[in-house]
Amino acid sequence: MKNLPFLISFTISVLFGTWVNAQKISDGQTLEVNGMSITFNILNKESVESGGKSYDRYKVSASVKNTSDKSYTIRLSSFPQIVSNIGLVELDCINATGARLTSKKIELKMKAQMINVTYSAYDKSGKFITSTIPVTGSYYFDPGDTISDNAIFIVPQGEKPDVSVRSLR
Repeated sequence: MKNLPFLISFTISVLFGTWVNAQKISDGQTLEVNGMSITFNILNKESVESGGKSYDRYKVSASVKNTSDKSYTIRLSSFPQIVSNIGLVELDCINATGARLTSKKIELKMKAQMINVTYSAYDKSGKFITSTIPVTGSYYFDPGDTISDNAIFIVPQGEKPDVSVRSLR
């Protein structure tokens, strides 16, 4: 009970800090954030009806380019290693409904570096064989690299996607 005021103020500061770091982005706009150039484009718009209500369905594209001289790298030390922090930027559509299995956000993530690993083993018949499998060795985002992704946002009819960007790095 003594920590309740601290907990409430801490929660508010974290939520406010997340909100402050987000920037609005609109169709065709490019933002510079932490040495990354983020672009958002609307590719297609159509009207759809679901459950007796009308919505606008947007196909959108987002890309991030590393405009700095800094390389982002996550090297894996063992296999299997669970890595969850490979995101670079997140574009969140605030007014997206998520209806019909559509997106509410796009997270642009680092590229995976695949390494071919050769190993030897005995098969079921007892024969000694050599095989090669691809394994993720690291995740990277080098200077000059561009990463893109598409998504579908469904928003209330008459509205455009209200998108904000925040850096995850």
